[in-house]
Parts: sequence; C-alpha cells; structure tokens
Amino acid sequence: HVQLVESGGGSVQAGGSLRLSCVSSRHPVHAYCMGWFREAPGKEREGVAFINGGGYTAYSDSVKGRFTISQDTSKNTLYLEMNSLDVSDTAVYYCGAGRYCSLSYITIWGQGTQVTVS
Repeated sequence: HVQLVESGGGSVQAGGSLRLSCVSSRHPVHAYCMGWFREAPGKEREGVAFINGGGYTAYSDSVKGRFTISQDTSKNTLYLEMNSLDVSDTAVYYCGAGRYCSLSYITIWGQGTQVTVS
C-alpha cells in the first residue's frame, strides 16, 4: 500500500510561484501514473497534471504553460512547479497514484495541501 505525503502549499500573491512535493513512502513513483489534482470550495476534484512511468506528461488547459510536473525517482518524489499563480488556482491540492492517468483510475491519495492565491 503506497502512502503519499504532500507538502509545499501556502499563501502567495497572484503572479507568484510555489512548488509542491509528494513523497511516496513505499513504491517507486515510476511504477504508477502519478498526478496532481485540486479541489476548490464548491467544486469537484479535477486533474491538473499527470506523469506516467515513461515520463509522459499531460496538463489541464487551465494550467498548461504555467505548471510543470516532474518526478525524482531517486527520492521517490513527485513535484508540481506552479508559476504565474492566479486567484483561480486557490484549492486544496492532492497527489494521487493509479494504474492509468485518469481521475477515475486514481486509487491512492495524499492528505492534500492548501494553496491560497490572493
């Protein structure tokens, strides 16, 4: 059973940057499709960025060009570099792992980290 622990959230002004980290405690991150998701108040959880074992990445249209997903297999860690943050990016961000890169296939979740942009 994989345990995921996120960190790096916080408060930032619009236009600023943050980097989120997600450490996988048991299994190598490249063995799964890993992704970042977010859930804003009153909205459903949505996929933000994915990376699979082959290094293929995908982004939602709302973050494309601003966010970058990456992983360091030596540290079993997934990252999300977020630049040019906007108020609309305010949400709880979750790290997830699953067999395929789709929200419906994500079966392992971290506890979430709050990102607030003002």
